[in-house]
Amino acid sequence: MNYFLTYTVYVLILSVLMGISTWKLFKKLGYSPLFAFIPFYNYFIILKETKHPKWWALLSYLPIVGPIMLSVFHLYLMKKFGKNLFKDQLLTVILPFIYMATVNYSKDTEIDDENDLYLTEEEKNAKKKDTFMGSITFAVVFATIIHVFVTQPFGIPTGSMERTLLVGDFLFVNKWSYGYRLPMRPVAIPFLQGTIMDTGKPGNPKDDPKSYVEGIKLPYERIFQFSKPQKNEIVVFNYPKDSVHTAIDRKDPYVKRLVAVAGDTFEMRNGKLFVNGKPETVLGDQEVQHRYIVNTGSQLDIPSLYNTFGFLPVQEIPNGNGFIYAFQGLTDKTAAEIKKLPQVIDMKEDVQPKGESAVSYRDEARTKIDTTQSIFPINSGWNQDQYGPLKIPKKGDVVALNEKTLPEYQWIISQYEHNKLENKNGKIFINGKETNQYTIQQDYYMMVGDNRDASLDARFFGFVPEENIVGKPMFTWMSLQGAFKDQSSTYQAPFKIRWDRMFKATNTGEANKTSYWWIAAMILILFFGWEYFMKLFKGKNKEEEI
Repeated sequence: MNYFLTYTVYVLILSVLMGISTWKLFKKLGYSPLFAFIPFYNYFIILKETKHPKWWALLSYLPIVGPIMLSVFHLYLMKKFGKNLFKDQLLTVILPFIYMATVNYSKDTEIDDENDLYLTEEEKNAKKKDTFMGSITFAVVFATIIHVFVTQPFGIPTGSMERTLLVGDFLFVNKWSYGYRLPMRPVAIPFLQGTIMDTGKPGNPKDDPKSYVEGIKLPYERIFQFSKPQKNEIVVFNYPKDSVHTAIDRKDPYVKRLVAVAGDTFEMRNGKLFVNGKPETVLGDQEVQHRYIVNTGSQLDIPSLYNTFGFLPVQEIPNGNGFIYAFQGLTDKTAAEIKKLPQVIDMKEDVQPKGESAVSYRDEARTKIDTTQSIFPINSGWNQDQYGPLKIPKKGDVVALNEKTLPEYQWIISQYEHNKLENKNGKIFINGKETNQYTIQQDYYMMVGDNRDASLDARFFGFVPEENIVGKPMFTWMSLQGAFKDQSSTYQAPFKIRWDRMFKATNTGEANKTSYWWIAAMILILFFGWEYFMKLFKGKNKEEEI
């Protein structure tokens, strides 16, 4: 069942429930009882009768926003019939169709048209509180609409994209860059990605409450897709192998550089990246970085090096009278400067040799493979510095299936393209039929971090399906050094606000990026000054009428 058909079914179910629980109330309002069953129009009538903007009815069934608005409209209807107590409001929100049905079928339910002239002070104060809460609600609704349908804030917690995107950068992501991906879990708490809070085992999201209703779901659909992700663009996507969240749009968001598109061949040789046999194109905002091992005769002053070179995660290990330092993310220039330090005895780039397979295990007995930390595919014998060549699957490709190729394609077949995959005694079955080939149903991409030696990327989790693409980061709206702790580093960066990065574009490929501070200033003025300007405008109109 496609997206819009499933959506229509949900709307019709809600409309039937609304009609059954309120048709008598509509009749008492002077309308045909049948109007209570008509989607959108039923809420249009409620807004009209309760003297609220009638266009709000358009928000009734929007994903995520809709459930909030429906609760608000139900409250308006109940207040119209005198149900103003806190218990009435609580029951209307928690059990809407059940509580409204009890009011609807009650014999003594009548319209309660209040007149401001006869309100007590207590009732006037309560009305002011309702007005205030209404303002808060619609501020939340407005922010939710922007968050769900336009752009989403996103923070950079790790150094995988240094020195292009820094740890502590906070970005806005354009959800329309590659066509808008429609929400797949329409009932959810606004602004929360996957879970509500860390309530169980610390750092383990599997036992945390989800921020969305899993049972109410819509299939993948993308609209207005006028362009596809292009090579070398920075892309935000949902982590494909997230085992906690089955909903694609609720999986953890990641940001990497798209280094190879569908049909390309990706390869790493001695830590250097190649696409289709050619060295990667390094853009102006990128800096090639590597991991280095440094032996010193005495301890280095890492905090001062942080102040000089910026991003500098390092593991410090005492070694007799000296120290061993494992630096991540050193550029050629930074490495040359550190090599000149008087404490340094020797320094070499840390490159894994060919033939050394990068496979991690969850247990000491090495019986349970940790696929998250192991190189993809698991049987390749590759590591992060010696990888491939690997061809990126393209829609329409027919791939051979056997014991050797299955680890490469099993996630595509079973998880990303939603088939039943079985391997019985060396024979492969898809949806119950034995086969030795499979036709790829969508395009896939290779996402790799600019800081290659400190990046959990497609070399580990494999291909990224097109359906997991969120969009392109637009600009950095806040940048805080030291905002996130680096668990892999002995030292932490000192806290500071990086003013020079704020409101600058993130995806231009240029070394000197454009600042959009003036657009941010306009948005803030409109957001906070809108009510003032409207009051001023209304005041002038009243003066002209007088």
